[in-house]
Amino acid sequence: MNFLAHIYLSGDHPEIQIGNFIADAVKGKAYLNFAPGIQQGILLHRAIDSFTDTHPIFRRSTARLHNKQYGHYCGVIVDLFYDHFLAHNWALYHDQNLEDYVQNFYDLLETNSSKLPQRIQSLKPYMIEQNWLLKYADFEGISTILAQMNRRTKGQSHMDQAPADLKEHYPDFENDFTQFFEEIRTFTRAQLNAL
Repeated sequence: MNFLAHIYLSGDHPEIQIGNFIADAVKGKAYLNFAPGIQQGILLHRAIDSFTDTHPIFRRSTARLHNKQYGHYCGVIVDLFYDHFLAHNWALYHDQNLEDYVQNFYDLLETNSSKLPQRIQSLKPYMIEQNWLLKYADFEGISTILAQMNRRTKGQSHMDQAPADLKEHYPDFENDFTQFFEEIRTFTRAQLNAL
């Protein structure tokens, strides 16, 4: 799961959304330095990642890429593919249109900018200016994001070539996402109820 899915799976809880969004920039017990709601979001993110990484459907998706040149980036690529399918099929999952949902989240980040780790504060302007979350929705947009990710890895990830794999196996990846997303929604609802 990438940014959009993590935000969505946080429900309508602003602090949990923030925590879930920033979690990759918060290591170990450093999460204890944040407000309780943000701590819950960070812990939810970690639970989502553990659930995802070990899930047989997610592994089936990454297996389609393992004979390629992506190495350990296979999981990151599938995370982005899954965000594409969530954005592309957004109306099936949320009553609010994607544009408004994304703008509300960007506004939330701006309002809470001082609570964000430095790494996220540095990333935030690019994310908002280039509208990453909305770009996930179409094939051209996700291709652009994958090319940008490839540049960030100095070409080592070969992510710029992943759109060809997405196109070749599009129905298979979409079917995996649809099945998996129902399971992770159930999982995260239980996690949120326990918080």
